[in-house]
Amino acid sequence: MHGYCDIDPSFFFKEIFCKYYISNCKVIIMEKSIDEIDFEKSGGLVPVIVQDVNTKDVLTLAYTNKESLELAKKTGNSWFWSRSRNKLWMKGEESGNTQKIKKILVDCDSDAIIYLVEPSGPACHMGEKVCFHNSLEK
Repeated sequence: MHGYCDIDPSFFFKEIFCKYYISNCKVIIMEKSIDEIDFEKSGGLVPVIVQDVNTKDVLTLAYTNKESLELAKKTGNSWFWSRSRNKLWMKGEESGNTQKIKKILVDCDSDAIIYLVEPSGPACHMGEKVCFHNSLEK
């Protein structure tokens, strides 16, 4: 049961770049275009949380610019902008550990994104399943 409604809102995800909310058993889909993403707020980049669509594990945090987001949408693979290498990169282009994008979600301010993915291997370049495998000392 979701709110006042017995409709599973995920049923309504037909396109990427949409979100939903429920009001009195009415599902309203709000689609976002790439042009609505606020790349200017952070100097041309927006953070991307990459989450396993099945386990819900947070795999990594990366950054995208408009070009890499367009590539992600076009190819269905996780594309990012590497801040350290100053270039576009596709997850798995060297390791083979690709991430197939199932949905792309945009936050309410249009300045952060979630890629819901099916990973083909570890997300971390160190071979760990997730990049968040360290804890901060007390």
